[in-house]
Amino acid sequence: MTTPSTSATGGPAFLDTLAAELAVDGEPVTEALDAWSVRTPLRVFIHYGEHGLDLSYAEARRATDTIAGNLEAAGIRRGDRIAVHCRSPYAAALWMFGIWKAGAVFCPVDPDLAGELLVAQLTTLNPQLVVTERAGLPALELVRRHLPYAPRVTVHDSVGVTPPHGFPEIPYARFLARALPPQLGAMADDVAAIVHTPGNTGRPKAAVLCHRWIAQYTFLLRRLTTADDVVYSDLPMHSPLGAFAGVARAAWSGSTVTLWDRFHPGEFWHRIAATGASTAVLTDAAVPWLTSTPERADDAVNPLSKVWLHPLPATHADFARRFGIDFVVAAYGQVESGMPLAVVVRERPEGAGTPSALHRGLTHEQVARLCSHYRIPVVPGQAMPRKGVLGAPLPFLEVAVLDEYDRRLPPGTVGQLAVRPHLSGLVVQEYAGDPLSTAEALRNLWLHTGDAVIQADDGLIHFVDRVQDRIRMRGENISAYHIEDLVNQHPDIAVCAVFGVPMDGRPDDDVVLYVEPDPGKLVDPAALRAWCAQSLPPYMRPAHIRVVVHMPRTPNHRVEKHRLRRHFLGVADPSGPIVEQHRIPTPIPRVALPSGRTGFGGGMPPALPPGGGR
Repeated sequence: MTTPSTSATGGPAFLDTLAAELAVDGEPVTEALDAWSVRTPLRVFIHYGEHGLDLSYAEARRATDTIAGNLEAAGIRRGDRIAVHCRSPYAAALWMFGIWKAGAVFCPVDPDLAGELLVAQLTTLNPQLVVTERAGLPALELVRRHLPYAPRVTVHDSVGVTPPHGFPEIPYARFLARALPPQLGAMADDVAAIVHTPGNTGRPKAAVLCHRWIAQYTFLLRRLTTADDVVYSDLPMHSPLGAFAGVARAAWSGSTVTLWDRFHPGEFWHRIAATGASTAVLTDAAVPWLTSTPERADDAVNPLSKVWLHPLPATHADFARRFGIDFVVAAYGQVESGMPLAVVVRERPEGAGTPSALHRGLTHEQVARLCSHYRIPVVPGQAMPRKGVLGAPLPFLEVAVLDEYDRRLPPGTVGQLAVRPHLSGLVVQEYAGDPLSTAEALRNLWLHTGDAVIQADDGLIHFVDRVQDRIRMRGENISAYHIEDLVNQHPDIAVCAVFGVPMDGRPDDDVVLYVEPDPGKLVDPAALRAWCAQSLPPYMRPAHIRVVVHMPRTPNHRVEKHRLRRHFLGVADPSGPIVEQHRIPTPIPRVALPSGRTGFGGGMPPALPPGGGR
């Protein structure tokens, strides 16, 4: 097949080629699941780690067919919304496929939400059914009287008597009877899911996504995954990283996905070895936990060879060297735009990473050929020392760096990342119940990502900051991300967050710094201020420093800056209090940054589901 050029103007042959690339594995992904159930019926599709459950492709097809047929019998119709409020990734994964086979819309809800935030999400989703579990019923019952109406619920781990509640209920036993799925013929641009944005800079928005969006988002990951691979996922199913980059990717590839309820740094490598997992998605929050343990001579003796580090940390090369990772994918992944940018980082020479006896999937040569075919850059790990690289454009979206008037900017100039789809359904369709945010994001026929980026001379695009996180000082914008990158190098700090607040009567912003110390450490704000003075120019130094016990985080482990702003301004937080560290230690020594890490070099700017189990 001819590879489309990212600079093509969108002629009929070009568009047909793009559509064919996305559809060749099956579109939507339910087609791929059913196809693999015929080709390899006994292969394990889902291994549920904590419970030791294995579900084959044939069993998964029967289970999801059963869910779909009984949804139809319960009155669920094409386009109806079904909220999945489950902590179990096993149950959520099977319900996701069953919902899609019924022609309905998968609407994952974070099971940790409560109170006002849970009311807001359920009100926006307006679901016809909520799939929950016994542990989730109390939170739902507490908000029931605050909802516009009480949707029907079914409790997936309660076949008998359920805990008391006031919702109309469909007994889960009704979903256990064998049933055939409706023959709907889902289309690529049918709505597949409504996923809430992470909400790290503001209140989460409900992004309406098509089946083709999922195909575009997972395209590179599934091209790098074979049926011989084992996909590891401990990320929640209400996140695209868990639901789509984990489970859907495996279904498209015909591989096994190993699901775990949560990330556990002490168990991670044992899980990898026990399941033979060869590929995974790791967030930047996971990497420090894994590298904080004492090094062992056999750290690299494991089967994990290909990892999407989201986002790419500055320590990626050290991480890959220590644990024998052959390839790291650096990419721009976002709920609204999918994955428009990516680069493959070749971290280890062939034979120096994953031991050959443990290796699964594509070889070094096959990865190189695949990336050449799709014009995806492959960069040696030592040539990419900085964090923040997002990659080069993938073929499905036109990519541009725009100024505030939506004019294209040349390389070397900071602007907002924007994308424009070549086919329908490739980007967010709307924010449910929020037409003003939809119009703002999609103005002038561009999807505005809200991220400030810069394109380097080699064509790779680098992250600079969230547009709304840029801080105004002396008539110029400075990057909160840049300051965070420097402060995170402090030896006693686990994570930090920086934002600006307006100065009284002045056009400039004050820089506010929040830090969470490493476990067992205490940080003195005065000593930290002195440390920052050694590393930051005066206009970038924090005017206010707060030390907190734990940062508020999204399910994807991103810091919720909007909650930190509320805390700093003394505004009540409906999600709960943020606890500050109150005991002041002996001042810590001033530790200078390592040589060459000032951050200004490099030319860059400052119960068993139905039909399943054994």
